This record gives sequence, C-alpha cells and structure tokens, in this order.
Amino acid sequence: MLSRVYCASTVGVDAKIIDVETHHTNGMVKFFLVGLPDRAVKESRDRVEAAIRNTGSYYPLGRITANLAPADLPKEGNGFDLPLAIGILNMSGQLHTDKLDSTVMLGELALDGQIRPVKGVLPVAVEAAKKGFKYLVVPKENGGEAAVVEGIDVFSFDHLNQVKDWLENHGN
Repeated sequence: MLSRVYCASTVGVDAKIIDVETHHTNGMVKFFLVGLPDRAVKESRDRVEAAIRNTGSYYPLGRITANLAPADLPKEGNGFDLPLAIGILNMSGQLHTDKLDSTVMLGELALDGQIRPVKGVLPVAVEAAKKGFKYLVVPKENGGEAAVVEGIDVFSFDHLNQVKDWLENHGN
C-alpha cells in the first residue's frame, strides 16, 4: 500500500512543501529513505520505528520505502519524523483518515512518541497556507509561532497518539 503525507523543508528563509510517500512490500526487513535526505533526516528511521512501537502500534515487517519528493531538493532538519510515522501508520492500515490530503505536518519524535519542537515553523505555515492546505500540525511548543499565519488552521500536539486521535476522530 502507498501513503502520502505532506511536510515541508526550509530553504533559506522560505519553505517548500514535500511529499512524504511511504510504500510497503513483503521481503527482508529494511527501511529505505530516498530523496536527498540529510543526516538528521536519515536518522529519523530509528526514532520513527521506536516511537511507533512505544505508542502501542506495530511497526510493519518487510521492506518500507519512504520517498521525499521532489527528489532534487535537499531535505534538512528533524521535522520529517512525524510525517514519516503517520505515513507508515496509514499505509499499514493502522490509521484511517481523510485529512492527509489537506494537512501539512512536521515534528521530531522522541522514542516514546513525544513530539519535540522544530525550527522553521513560520515559513512552513506561510507556504502551507499559500498552497491552500487546510490544516497545519506542529509540535505544541511551535503552536504559537504557526498560529500568527492566517488562512490555515493550526493544531499543536505533544504526542504521536494525540495526532493519530485528531486525524481519526475530529471532523473536517
């Protein structure tokens, strides 16, 4: 199954929307992350797996490929953890929502699922609103920064399970 979640990467003082695509197939247990990720993004693999397992969900066995598109744009920072985790939960059938197409999200995950703050939330909020996204999901500590942007509803959370609950249980 394929899942698509939206994130953003800062480029100087601007932000660019990034498609975070996750795909699962049977085979040897392996996680591939492609699309010019920097070291911090590559390290997200281990944080995401631990956060998923430690929040009561299962991490799917087999081959997971995560593509960060566009492929020619370097991806930097720690904000890709949350969209990767949500993408994996969605593609493995553990999350059922219709909000992913209208939501941009970013946040670093602790191993227990806590969501840590990230840099560059203001330009991400501006770009997400400009591109017509309805929702922006950010770490609780970044909520005030993002809320100054008009034209997008900002939701801030402390934990991965809170994001899952919001995606599944709160209407559009």
